Amino acid sequence: MEEIGDALDRAAPRHFTQPLPKSAQARMRALVKALKGDTAATAARLGVSRRTVERYLKGQRKHPRAALHEALERELHKVWQPGIRRKARRRAAGTGGITVEVRAYFGFTAPAGTTDEARLRPLTVRLPPAYAERLFAAQDKGEDEEKLREIMAEGFQEVYFKQGGRAAGLEVEFTGIEAIDVAY
Repeated sequence: MEEIGDALDRAAPRHFTQPLPKSAQARMRALVKALKGDTAATAARLGVSRRTVERYLKGQRKHPRAALHEALERELHKVWQPGIRRKARRRAAGTGGITVEVRAYFGFTAPAGTTDEARLRPLTVRLPPAYAERLFAAQDKGEDEEKLREIMAEGFQEVYFKQGGRAAGLEVEFTGIEAIDVAY
C-alpha cells in the first residue's frame, strides 16, 4: 500500500492555481497531453483499454463508471500543473519543510537493548527541509514505500523522539500506519 507516497501526492493540489477540468472528455484530454499524447500509457494508468480512452477523447462517451472516474481524477492530480508542483516541492525542500500528521504504531529500541512494544501514537510534526528533500528525491526516483517509511521514521526520530539531541542511540521505526496526511 502506497501510504506515504499517496500522502505526498495528496498535498500538491493545495497549491494548484487552476481547478481540474470538469468534463470527462477534458480530463482525459489533459491526462493524455500530460503523458505526451500516449493513449496506451494513459489506458494502462487508468486500467482501461486504449479504445476506451479514444472514445472519451472523441466525446463518444461522456459519463465514466465510478472506478474510471476515481482513477481519472487520481491520475490527473498526479500530473496537473507540474510547474506549480515543482515550485511547492522546491520551497518545502529549501526552506519550509513539511508537516506530517500521522496516526501510526511507533516502535523503538534503546541502546541498552530494551525494546518498547510498538504503540499507537497520533502525532503532528514539522519535519525540516532536509527530510522533505530526501522524501521528494526518493519518490521521484521511484523508491518503494519501505524507503519512504525509513526516511520519515528517521525524521520523526530526530525531531520528535530525540528532540535534537536527547536520547542518543534511540532507533525509531514505523510498524504500521493507520492514517497519514502531509502538508507543505
